[in-house]
Amino acid sequence: MTTEQELQSLFKTLDRDQDGKISINELFLSPGLSAIISADTGISSPQELLGMYGDKDGSITFEELKKVVEKAGNLK
Repeated sequence: MTTEQELQSLFKTLDRDQDGKISINELFLSPGLSAIISADTGISSPQELLGMYGDKDGSITFEELKKVVEKAGNLK
């Protein structure tokens, strides 16, 4: 389980270009961190996460990621 603060910190770490979104490229650049997201959401790959919950441009915002983690029941 993850707190919102931990999730925000993780998001900021993944958002390397600081555009407020995590792209598929940023997820692949941080395989350990994307594994944490997978564990919290039950989603097995970055492509699946972005395909199901991301924007049409292939990225996901913090609010979208937060909703996914909440839906999985893993946000404290």
